[in-house]
This record gives sequence, C-alpha cells and structure tokens, in this order.
Amino acid sequence: MIEIGKAMVSFDVLQKKFCCNLDVCKGACCVHGDAGASLTLEEAGDLEDYLDELSSYISAEGLLSIIEQGAFTRDLEGEIVTPLINNKECAFTFFEDEIAFCAIEKAFRDGVVPFNKPVSCHLYPIRIKMFEEFEAVNYDEWDICNPARQEGSRNDLPVYQFVKEALIQKYGVEWFEQLDYAAKNLDFKKYD
Repeated sequence: MIEIGKAMVSFDVLQKKFCCNLDVCKGACCVHGDAGASLTLEEAGDLEDYLDELSSYISAEGLLSIIEQGAFTRDLEGEIVTPLINNKECAFTFFEDEIAFCAIEKAFRDGVVPFNKPVSCHLYPIRIKMFEEFEAVNYDEWDICNPARQEGSRNDLPVYQFVKEALIQKYGVEWFEQLDYAAKNLDFKKYD
C-alpha cells in the first residue's frame, strides 16, 4: 500500500487493469448485489431535494420503489443506500437496448441536476473503507466485471486511471497527481 494524505491505497488500484465494457456486461453492477448503492449523507439529501427533477429519468418501477421506500434506505449494516426494485436493480436504473444506466448520471450530464451519480458508483471498482485514522482505498474484484478486466488489459488501462474523474472528485487534483506519480515511478517488484 501507499499512503497519500489520509488514504492508504492498495497497489492493486495502481497495477490492475479495468475498463467497463457495457456491450458485454450490460451494466450488471446496477442490477446485481445485496443492497443499493452506498450514499453519503449529502448524496441522500440531494436525491430527496431533486427527486422531482430526476423523476423523468427514472422508470415507473423505480419511481414506485422510491415512493414505497423513499429516495434512500438503509442496508442490513445500517448504511445509507439507494432503494432497490424487487431486491434487484437500483431504483435509479433505467435501460436502453438492454443495458442498465444510471438515471442520476444521465440527469447530471443533461444539466438537470448539479450532482453526479453516487461517488460509490462513480469510483467502482474502487471501494473505500473508512477507519478512524485513515481511509483504505482498495480494488474490488467482482466476477461480473470479468469483461472489464479483459477490456482494461487490452487497453492497458490501470484502475486508478479508469476512475480518474471520480478520484479527483473525492480527493482533489493534487492528490490524484501524487497517486499518478507513484503509479508511474514505484518499483512494485520490490514489494512482491
């Protein structure tokens, strides 16, 4: 691991390759899992505040789930998450040509809401675990993302570069530049 600020970053984030391939996976990460997307308190508030603006992007089933459960709910561990439709896809998911997309991201890209999809989604396949003294920034290897690993290898795209925009959103440009410098200059063989 490498320490940058209060973040301990796994070498896997710097070395593993990843690039979503929606034509193959069909946006499976929006559909599978045991809970909705993790949300910060601010993100949960934004979803509540902008639900009217988002409603035209959300499917009828998604809107029904949100009416029944609210714009956010809590998972089994008490974490704030997006609601699910019938314990499957995120209520903020919509489909085009059988591919799952994020309604929040679409509304953001269209300039309808001032915030992007939850940072937990934006950062994927990176997962961040908060500790008292630091944050652990790790690579999450999920079998549904095999096509993304293959595509990342074909394009020689490291995980941290794939989620560059999200890392900058979370930690800032200077932090990302330090991470990039480390990725390009560390001799990882010394740590094997």
